[in-house]
Amino acid sequence: MNEIPAHLRYTAEHEWVESLSDNTVRVGITDFAQRALGDIVFVLTPKIGENVRAGGVCGEVESTKSVSEIYSPVNGTICATNDAVVANPESINVSPYGSGWLFEITSVAAEEIQGLLTDQGYQALTSSK
Repeated sequence: MNEIPAHLRYTAEHEWVESLSDNTVRVGITDFAQRALGDIVFVLTPKIGENVRAGGVCGEVESTKSVSEIYSPVNGTICATNDAVVANPESINVSPYGSGWLFEITSVAAEEIQGLLTDQGYQALTSSK
């Protein structure tokens, strides 16, 4: 059974989004995604200050099975990256919603966050796979 925390929002590309403030979010990959990838061995995060667009590629996660692109779930500017996950990519396998977060985006419009999948919507998406 995949863990799908109710307080987060989700994308169809298996990223999760946590609101940290009115206009800043934290992003990572879901439990479903890390299970599908297997043992994660490399993470590439976007650069701080980089402007990202919703749906645009902004990083990648590499496992022993494959390489998977990370897509920005919203428009905004990268304001933080998780250096610990770059140094220890396996932390995504251990704690995808905790220490395995990837980056933070600021200058995000609230309606963009509201437009993402709820936990129920993401559960429906992944239960069909």
